[in-house]
Amino acid sequence: MQKLLITLGIVLLAAGLLWPLITKLGLGRLPGDIRIEREGFAFYFPLTTMIIVSIVLTLIFRFFGK
Repeated sequence: MQKLLITLGIVLLAAGLLWPLITKLGLGRLPGDIRIEREGFAFYFPLTTMIIVSIVLTLIFRFFGK
């Protein structure tokens, strides 16, 4: 459990530090991301971005897990 929490903390720290670069890649504005904006209301669901991030993280964890 300790290793998992440390790894999660490092991943979140890295994501926070790399956030300016991540936004320049266009993640969060991909086709398939759901965005509804109305007066006084905004809903955003990054479906495609979540799928891509999930695939990349799965490949990373499988590569380093062995």
